[in-house]
Amino acid sequence: QGYEGLVEGGDNIKQANWLSVSNIIQLGGTVIGSARCKAFTTRAGRLRAARNLVEHGITNLCVIGGDGSLTGADIFRSEWAGLLEELVREGQISEEVAKKNCRLNIVGLVGSIDNDFCGTDMTIGTDSALHRIMEVIDAITTTAQSHQRTFVLEVMGRHCGYLALVSGLASGADWLFIPESPPEDGWEDLMCERLGE
Repeated sequence: QGYEGLVEGGDNIKQANWLSVSNIIQLGGTVIGSARCKAFTTRAGRLRAARNLVEHGITNLCVIGGDGSLTGADIFRSEWAGLLEELVREGQISEEVAKKNCRLNIVGLVGSIDNDFCGTDMTIGTDSALHRIMEVIDAITTTAQSHQRTFVLEVMGRHCGYLALVSGLASGADWLFIPESPPEDGWEDLMCERLGE
């Protein structure tokens, strides 16, 4: 459950083995869970997370997420030495354990369906989101044609119109709204004219 799992510990932290990861490659979404974690935004929460990691001898993290997740990872990494010192002072870990776990290594991977991160062609999650959108469009196109109706489809993407643009191109959409290119005045008449054609 992301940082929530680090803070809560217990059964949230377990070793992945061949059996636990077999037959999941085709699944969309995050199989290991994801959660917004208010506690991890506080030093006390990060202290609990550090304690749980040290308890399991984990000093390498692979963080897949967007801006919040990767910012949290950077803060956690920069505080790591201080968190261990605090755990030693409080008697929660020994100095020997702190020395053994003195370095936290983090690999950050951008996981965002928005595809709005520079330096990468496509962020993790974009392709599977696009695949799901096209499945839905394929399913409703037949219904729209048989009922002679216009369908409006809204896709996710927060402030980024990538998914809308690419799915609109792939499906031959007649009209498209994306945040990067707000509609000009009189768009309603143009759209009705286009749909009338």
